[in-house]
Amino acid sequence: MARHFLTGEELSRDELNALLDRAMELKAGRSAGVGREALAGRSIALVFERPSTRTRVSFEVGVAELGGTPLILRGDELQLTRGESMRDTGRVLSRYVHGIVVRWGSHEIVEGLAAGASVPVINGLTPDHHPCQVLADLLTLRERFGDLDGLKLAYVGDGSNNMARSLARMGQIAGVEVRVASPDGYRPEPGIAALDTTDPREAVDGADAIYTDVWVSMGDEEEAAQRRADLAPFQVDADLVAAASDRAIVLHCLPAHPGEEITEDVLYGERSAVWDQAENRLHAQKALLELLLSED
Repeated sequence: MARHFLTGEELSRDELNALLDRAMELKAGRSAGVGREALAGRSIALVFERPSTRTRVSFEVGVAELGGTPLILRGDELQLTRGESMRDTGRVLSRYVHGIVVRWGSHEIVEGLAAGASVPVINGLTPDHHPCQVLADLLTLRERFGDLDGLKLAYVGDGSNNMARSLARMGQIAGVEVRVASPDGYRPEPGIAALDTTDPREAVDGADAIYTDVWVSMGDEEEAAQRRADLAPFQVDADLVAAASDRAIVLHCLPAHPGEEITEDVLYGERSAVWDQAENRLHAQKALLELLLSED
């Protein structure tokens, strides 16, 4: 039976640590072609409902560097536009390819695809979960601090979105204390964060990393003005960074809007690990593909 990666909670702590170890090996050995035969003779469908930069490029390059063939499929190019279900699409694609990566605007639809598929399905992003991004985030923390267990990460902004949810849930697996600071109406679901507060300074006190995300995501455009007003006190700026640990780094899953959720000086400053974090999507996802397809 195929093993899917839809929320990140499919991994145990030992598996997660082993995956991050492998990601570091793949990163260090990239120029030497480490892993280049892992997907030899295999094809991976990359299914996208909407435009994508990091998810598409990192997976397309990653599959190619592992020796596989990436196949880009836009939602409007499939028979989904004529009413074919995602479950049936999963059944059909499984007869052609060895794995499916999907970035879609509904987590339930991705679950339907996985229910029909007999090959591994990887959630590249849904409104509910963003587990591949968190793999890259954890890899970045490992590179900076050596060990994840006991690290403190403060997420500041919309605590009800996919990033906050995935960080909190996968942070528990990794041993990272994830604190969330968000205004009322944007709070995380109860019990998933180590700290759930409306005070950004309380969240970042002693934190090893400060994380933020855009205030207006795809699908939120009609509420953009209200969201910006509600979240304005939760901007990550130099004063907030100064309230964290002296060694604290700043993370952002991108794309960023300098002047909104983060100031330009912080995004491009010496504490920023954002660009390493973006690069690490490639290495973490290569390790994930190896793991899931080795069990195929």
